[in-house]
Amino acid sequence: MCCTPQLQGIRQTIGLDRVRRIVTALALALAVVVMIPATSGFAQTPTPAASPTPIPSPNPTSTNYDQSAGNSALDLGSNFLERLGNQASGGINRASRTNPGGGGASESTEDPRYRTWYEGYGISMRTDPQGDFVGDKRRTFGGVAGFGARIVPGVNLGFSVDQSHTDIDVPLALQSATLDLTQIGFNGSVDKGPWTWAFAVVHGFGKVHSIRDTGFGFATAGYRAAVDGALTEISYYWTKDQMRIVPKGALEYVRATGAAFQEAGGLDPLTVGSSAIARARVMIGAEIGRYFIFDRKILDLSAYGKFVDNFYQDLGSVQVSLGTQNIIVPGIGESRYGMDAGASASLSLTNTARLYVNYDGKFRNELTSHQGTVGFEYRW
Repeated sequence: MCCTPQLQGIRQTIGLDRVRRIVTALALALAVVVMIPATSGFAQTPTPAASPTPIPSPNPTSTNYDQSAGNSALDLGSNFLERLGNQASGGINRASRTNPGGGGASESTEDPRYRTWYEGYGISMRTDPQGDFVGDKRRTFGGVAGFGARIVPGVNLGFSVDQSHTDIDVPLALQSATLDLTQIGFNGSVDKGPWTWAFAVVHGFGKVHSIRDTGFGFATAGYRAAVDGALTEISYYWTKDQMRIVPKGALEYVRATGAAFQEAGGLDPLTVGSSAIARARVMIGAEIGRYFIFDRKILDLSAYGKFVDNFYQDLGSVQVSLGTQNIIVPGIGESRYGMDAGASASLSLTNTARLYVNYDGKFRNELTSHQGTVGFEYRW
């Protein structure tokens, strides 16, 4: 027994104090390690936050039907203007104003006369692909009712209404649309010797209904469309015996607009902004005609051709939105140069009534149009 009880108590006390110091030192070391910021060499790579599902961008071809509808309104405005111009300066109409009975009566001896006409027509039109536009096919059926009067000898005015329905098909884009258009037109002419100055103005308004196959249902829309235009034309009436040649020159301006709209239904319906397109062109050509008299009736046959220069085309553009994504889609137009050609047959049943049929064709690099018209005119 080397140690007394007092010495053993002292040793136990010293051992407990050492254990306490060791435990305290370990605790302090652990706290320091936890509090020291991690260095770049030991930093953990943070877990990336989940990115939101991206909203798909609109496809540039998704509004081909809107581009086609705008051009349909523009072309229908041009067609109506040119038909009104022909009503004022066409050879058969010019002859009936200055020589209504075919007997050589003087224009000055004729009292002011009235006339009314009714027409039915059909148009087949095709636009070729241009950029993101994949091409279309259009069918139009319509009718015209008009009234005209000779105010004083050599001065004539007319008013007419055109109602049409157009079916638009864009098969490669799985899209289609319809355009119902009402146009109001005024035309007039002034005859001075062999010269005739004619003018026509039109205003049209209508509704477009579209449908687009999205792959998961159909997106549909309805919106307003409008067209305005003016034409002025100068012609020279040269005749010999029963034949005539009528050289003509014309200037035309047409502008078509479409309202903004929102599609409904289908996958990812689009929001489409308003649109506006315009065109100005000059046309130079001539009409050749001849009439035949048989059984107290007059059969008049004529044909025309003209060169077309679309010297100004504002194709416009439209903003297409899908969620927060936006794209700008350019418009479509015609080639600058082209040709128009047509033919007409008119049968005067009496001095006051006649039947007629017309063909009008438009030929451009990106567009071809064929129009047939059947009409009846009555004078009193």
